[in-house]
Amino acid sequence: MNANISGKMFRDAVISAANALTDQKKSVDELNVFPVPDGDTGTNMSMTISNAALSMKALGDGVEISVAAREAAAGMLRGARGNSGVILSLIFRGFSKALEGKAEMDAAAVAQAFEIGVSGAYKSVMKPTEGTILTVAREASERAHEASLSSNDPLVIWEEVCIQAEKTLEKTPEMLPLLAKAGVVDAGGRGLVLILNEMMRIFKGGQIAALKSTDKNAVTVDSFADAVGLYDDEIHFTYCTEMLITKSAGCGSSDALRAYLETIGDCVVVVEDDDIIKVHVHTNDPGLAVQKGLEFGYINLPKIENMKLQHENKKKEAKAGFAPAKPEKRFGFVAVAAGSGIEAMFRDIGVDCVVRGGQTMNPSTEDILEAIMSCPAETVFVLPNNKNIIMAAEQAMKLADRRVCVLQTRSIPQGMSAMLAFDENADLSANRLAMTEAFERVNTGQVTFAARDSDFDGKAIKQGEVLCIENGRPVFTEKDVTKGAYKLTKRLVKNDTSFITVLYGADVDEASAEELYNMLTKKFSGIDINLTRGGQPVYYYIISAE
Repeated sequence: MNANISGKMFRDAVISAANALTDQKKSVDELNVFPVPDGDTGTNMSMTISNAALSMKALGDGVEISVAAREAAAGMLRGARGNSGVILSLIFRGFSKALEGKAEMDAAAVAQAFEIGVSGAYKSVMKPTEGTILTVAREASERAHEASLSSNDPLVIWEEVCIQAEKTLEKTPEMLPLLAKAGVVDAGGRGLVLILNEMMRIFKGGQIAALKSTDKNAVTVDSFADAVGLYDDEIHFTYCTEMLITKSAGCGSSDALRAYLETIGDCVVVVEDDDIIKVHVHTNDPGLAVQKGLEFGYINLPKIENMKLQHENKKKEAKAGFAPAKPEKRFGFVAVAAGSGIEAMFRDIGVDCVVRGGQTMNPSTEDILEAIMSCPAETVFVLPNNKNIIMAAEQAMKLADRRVCVLQTRSIPQGMSAMLAFDENADLSANRLAMTEAFERVNTGQVTFAARDSDFDGKAIKQGEVLCIENGRPVFTEKDVTKGAYKLTKRLVKNDTSFITVLYGADVDEASAEELYNMLTKKFSGIDINLTRGGQPVYYYIISAE
């Protein structure tokens, strides 16, 4: 008799796959051939499946496969980041649908799960590109169906899926010339193959992969808060104790303080610079920690918190759930953006909630969903402002309890133009049309740096070069940021251009921005030019011409 795949096996497989992908995400990231710095594929897929693993760890050994699959799908959907993460979540949503009401997964259910998942993934992509994760998933699904006709063993079917996925992955360069030119396979497909193979290993009786990743930066005084945050869920001692010590003359090395704290607690972080020592420790005797700290100088800003009480309060809050805002107006707006200046501009023109994110920082489906639900409106317009965030926004729309319209804005200027075209006296249909027409008229330029060596459309691009992008496509490189921004603006301006907006980023000083502004006003004396500090990361300049 063939052994079916149990809920416990599926639970352990997802957890192990999340750990394995997290450890190998860098190798998947490095397959990305596009030169623009972005939220890389391996990182996005890792964060997506890891969100599911968190909820899976709470399931008992006797869990039915329907429950395990439902938890995995829900966790991935809410944690989905970037297009690759959304596609991965949709594949696993197929498992949830196929396994509904089942205690275990048999061979027929494996084939059906892949079929439903792949179908859903293809439907969610407006223009599916072959040679990507979609192709790998589709051909693996087709092989699952074929194998299910000759075998009723689910492990045999899954193994055939893994074999076919590997074969298709190796063929992706033949389908996408860009991959062939770079000499790599598709990153999303590679991530999927890694997940499927790791799940197969667990199904065959393997142990859950331990998380080996140690790619954390060294702790400094400035990064102290991030280091402390690593220990938020580790409650072996009652009191979280922190203090700032102003060092006394000749106090000696903080190594002695660290060694002592490790004898009375755990989760010890001790960092110092020339003047201060910052301390974090979990202990049952905070007084002893403070007393020892006094031997090294004067104590400032001590903080002692009962973590067990905090934990209980958090559980109560989680049980209560997120309270959505009650609709108080017809329309509300959510925009994805990064940079204090840009965020302020969106709020000034009527956006209710700004989700911090963008290039290199793809927000999850749940991040966008919570923003939608916090809008006190009957209908909420969502402006993703990045092509890699559109799919996550569309998934959030399906989870919302109110009417949502996702406008497919691919840049910050497009999002702003869409907002300015909104008419509060018009209905949803008229506004959707007007806002779409407005953002489609915008020509967007972006000046950033090349994150990797690349050959794009026959252009050799070297890592670190100033990269100039026109409407999403790299068009040339430069050595000087100001010169690159000037040349790019000239490309964007057409005969009917009436105004230019220049948003300068966090890495551009005011003097350099003013220099560019003067060059542009001299060149385009008849066009209204607006220079604003956007404060955005990644992009030196974001430029629009309308």
